[in-house]
Amino acid sequence: MEDRHIVELYLQRNERAIAETHAKYGRYCHYIAYNILSSNEDAEEIVNDTYLKVWNRIPPDRPDPLKPYVGMISRQLALNAYNANLAQKRGGGVSLAMIELEECIPDTARDLTDSAALTNALNSFLTQLPSKTRKVFLCRYWYGDPIAVIAKDLSMKESAVAMLLLRTRQKLKEHLEKEGLSI
Repeated sequence: MEDRHIVELYLQRNERAIAETHAKYGRYCHYIAYNILSSNEDAEEIVNDTYLKVWNRIPPDRPDPLKPYVGMISRQLALNAYNANLAQKRGGGVSLAMIELEECIPDTARDLTDSAALTNALNSFLTQLPSKTRKVFLCRYWYGDPIAVIAKDLSMKESAVAMLLLRTRQKLKEHLEKEGLSI
């Protein structure tokens, strides 16, 4: 089923929308959540929470396309669960990939992840990157893939992936500073 039809089901408050979302994007959401939480049970819970959150947000939202919308919700819910788990165990924390990005993201934007200025700056930065660099960056910081997995998937050495990520983060920091979003 096409995304626009699924969104229409949500707008009509038809529960079939959840089943269609699960059929089309359930594995995708699970993949994102599992990479952050490393637990099938926790990832399944996040996927179910994603469906509930999508149900509650449509309407008024009308996402087009639907895939990044549900992916964003799954990712945010998984990060929240990850941080809550760490807070219970050790008094707080974030994933290694997020720690890597701390050197780039301005303090004011860390709490405002939905900030339009930050979103626009990140989107313009990503469109300027070469295709392979953009893929490595998104695999690491959107999907939470480990460096070893990225290296294997793209037939690269782990050291090359790590160096590419380091240079890309440096470029991101410069780009954000140019956009007036300095640390």
